[in-house]
Amino acid sequence: MCTPLLIAFMVLLFQRRNHHLGVRQGLSETQLLFSAPSPARVRFLNANRNRFRWDPRACWEIFHLPRSYRRFLWFCGALLLTLTGFVLGEAYAKLYLRTLPHNSVRTVLYVWSWVATIHTLDITSGWIVGAKVGSYPLGFVFKTFWGLTYQTYVRAIYARLRSPTQFAYLQLLSSSIVVIWTPLTMTSTFHRALIWLNLNDQDYTSWKKYVGRAFYIRGIAESVSMVAWLGWVVVLHYGWNTKLYPYFSFEDKNDPYTFSLTFWASLATWACEIAAGYAVRRIMERWFKFDVTQEALKDFGAFPELLPACV
Repeated sequence: MCTPLLIAFMVLLFQRRNHHLGVRQGLSETQLLFSAPSPARVRFLNANRNRFRWDPRACWEIFHLPRSYRRFLWFCGALLLTLTGFVLGEAYAKLYLRTLPHNSVRTVLYVWSWVATIHTLDITSGWIVGAKVGSYPLGFVFKTFWGLTYQTYVRAIYARLRSPTQFAYLQLLSSSIVVIWTPLTMTSTFHRALIWLNLNDQDYTSWKKYVGRAFYIRGIAESVSMVAWLGWVVVLHYGWNTKLYPYFSFEDKNDPYTFSLTFWASLATWACEIAAGYAVRRIMERWFKFDVTQEALKDFGAFPELLPACV
């Protein structure tokens, strides 16, 4: 999982070599974040070009880290948070399975404590990539990662729900929050409150785009994770290696946790998520004059590297 860091470091070295060899290649906006020389380095090179003695002031400036390198270090910190989220998720799932069975209230508490953890890590990495790295495409990709992380672990928790009632409680809570909370955050009143609290400095148009992007990514994460989850359940239950995964064997006839309950309740959950997403899109389009899909298409057109990165 640390491969992206290694690749980024190699790309930096390769681009630096090309720079010294006089090769000029067209770089994307994201590549320029980590390859542009700092003003201190430029002054140092200019002060010592065609000279044999060192300028002490220019020499001192070279020890200041270039802005591109500082951005790369912040980027490494954001990647470290993704690894932290992965480890926390594994520990959380293990704790959840060790304390079975759970009643409906405890299940809701488990799920939403994980939701709070993921959103905290998401907000932190979003601040790093947005404020310290300053890259919209990277922010899009990191938010997609956290959306998929959150949804994947929620799907795994759904697998251990003991009755349709527990599915209904969780889905009612989740869909209600999406339909009510998401449009609320797009209002100008909510935006002004964030500015008053010094939690945001974006103009209202940029804020609407931020909320719309987050909602679009949520929809992608919900559908991708659900398709993957249903595939895991079917393959691990009917596949040739089902004996290796007793968790999905459903062999205990006295256990209310069955393949039929898991599969059909998951499909019902997915249908509710799609319906809630449709309702929110219509609200945004009618009340806020914001088309979620069209804005997403503009992003993919403006930043072609987004598509392979998200895939």
